[in-house]
Amino acid sequence: MNHHDWTHGVYAITDAGLLPDDARLIACCEQALRGGLALLQYRDKSTDDAKRWRQARELATLCRDHQVPLIVNDDTELALRLRREGYDNVGLHLGQDDGDLTEARRRLGAEAIIGATCHGRLELAERAARQGASYLAFGRFFVSSTKPSAPPAELSLLGEAAVFGLPRVAIGGIGRDNIQLARRAGAELLACVHAVFGGEDIEARVRTLNRLLAGEAG
Repeated sequence: MNHHDWTHGVYAITDAGLLPDDARLIACCEQALRGGLALLQYRDKSTDDAKRWRQARELATLCRDHQVPLIVNDDTELALRLRREGYDNVGLHLGQDDGDLTEARRRLGAEAIIGATCHGRLELAERAARQGASYLAFGRFFVSSTKPSAPPAELSLLGEAAVFGLPRVAIGGIGRDNIQLARRAGAELLACVHAVFGGEDIEARVRTLNRLLAGEAG
């Protein structure tokens, strides 16, 4: 994975409501990967462990074929199991209540990408950086249909977080109308759910987001 720059670009996050079955999940993620993702996150909050293992393994294979890291949301055990199966492209994202980052780093190893949710608080980012985070995720910055009740954050926070020297992720309502605002504020990674998976022609949607990130007209 060393030749893939995962630190800048579109960071797509799956949604079980938009991608309700295996076939749609895999097909839509393949389209998104063809469009040019920096990272793909598998997020499924169900308790169906067999489904989650099956889907995560398929996505890990797909991402490996496209030379893109797969980030597992809030499940250290699932990420560890995949890495033990030989998927060294698999990383982890942890929320504030979803496990100890220091312990996750110890178990997954120094090379794994591990991200941390920092909401709108620099003290959480400082702690995550100290514990070995690979990137810091802030937000929500805009109205979010995925997490409408998430506390809002100011875009200026992204600039302030540069002091930690880690890639900064903007999350929460990121789409074609505001992706350049978040990028100019300092975000290197733009986390998108509906902007990627909320419509048809997903490959074209990702390509449009990438053009906007590059400062081109949509």
